[in-house]
Amino acid sequence: MTRPSKARVRQSFERAAPTYDSAATVQRHICHHLADCLPAMPPVSRLLDAGCGTGYALALLQARFPAAHAVALDLSAGMLQRIAAPCCRLAGDLEHLPLAAASIDLYWSSLAVQWCDLAKTLAEARRVLKPGGQLALASLGPATFHELRTAFADVDDYHHTLAFHTPAEIRQMATDACLVAVDVQKSTETAHYADFKTLLKAVKAIGANQLGSGRRTSLMSRATFSRAETAVEALRTPSGLPLTYDVTYLTARK
Repeated sequence: MTRPSKARVRQSFERAAPTYDSAATVQRHICHHLADCLPAMPPVSRLLDAGCGTGYALALLQARFPAAHAVALDLSAGMLQRIAAPCCRLAGDLEHLPLAAASIDLYWSSLAVQWCDLAKTLAEARRVLKPGGQLALASLGPATFHELRTAFADVDDYHHTLAFHTPAEIRQMATDACLVAVDVQKSTETAHYADFKTLLKAVKAIGANQLGSGRRTSLMSRATFSRAETAVEALRTPSGLPLTYDVTYLTARK
């Protein structure tokens, strides 16, 4: 499965840093759900928020593990600069963590690993976890943003969404990484928007647009926008135009 280049991911989230928090309602719901998935744990002395963004999850984790030293890592320096919680900030790549082996009690990652090579990311997670350390992550599944694929299916040949791993694939990769007590859950979160333009702006505001290969690199014409808008309007519900997040939650131990 081809992932976008690290340079493009970094650039996209650097641009989104000023707008991310205002648009990240669904992302916050997912953080809370992932926190609910955490099993009972012994005392945590050091935790890692891998792909922390603006650091929303840190408050949740620090409330649960008040004695833990928190490490916040993200590819985007712009995101790291917006973290308010006390923590150690690191700019880095989830596939090549700048951390010592067996140094982390809890590896947490919410909606970051989908931009990475997941097999490499899980291998790195296991490397930095202490024996018995806990992993908890949320990623996106294949039905994510299917409304955008519907909108543009008969409009152009560009790729408007990435391909994402299935829960079964994620479970297998966790097992292949020699993680144990692997548990995989699936849920759906749906945001609603008043119109198509607002929906597209929301995707851009969280940095999730224009990342994959085959993406549009020029401005969308008015005619293209109108055709896509007509297609997506067929999906309208009483709550507005839907945008689906197909979420996979993984917990495991080293």
